[in-house]
Amino acid sequence: MTDTHTETRTAHAPLQRTHSHVNRDTYLQAETLFRALADSTRLRSLMLLLREGELCVGELTAALDLSQPKISRHLAHLRESGIAAVRRDGTWVFYRVNERLPDWAEQVLRRTLEGSAHEERFRADRARLRQMANRP
Repeated sequence: MTDTHTETRTAHAPLQRTHSHVNRDTYLQAETLFRALADSTRLRSLMLLLREGELCVGELTAALDLSQPKISRHLAHLRESGIAAVRRDGTWVFYRVNERLPDWAEQVLRRTLEGSAHEERFRADRARLRQMANRP
């Protein structure tokens, strides 16, 4: 299956689409989304992915100040549940919020991003990401 859109890696442009007719056919149960958001590592990862567009494991490791295996385990959970998607570029693997999420799920994530923007933990995550040298 081929994507009917292109992604761009721009700050503050989450889930940006170039075609308005993208089919949002990912089935997602509410319980799956809220279980993902209930875990601090997954919540913080998702908020950074929404804000940045896409990030690699190394960027999330630096931003969240957590081990690579822990970040990878949580990203695998988000990918398997359909909340996150992956793009490979050579040896790099980039994660993003799945652009095919149902509208209700996207709205929950966007509102969560807005509501968490001024909380210290999320501000600290963004600051560590900005300070990371040699980002891909």
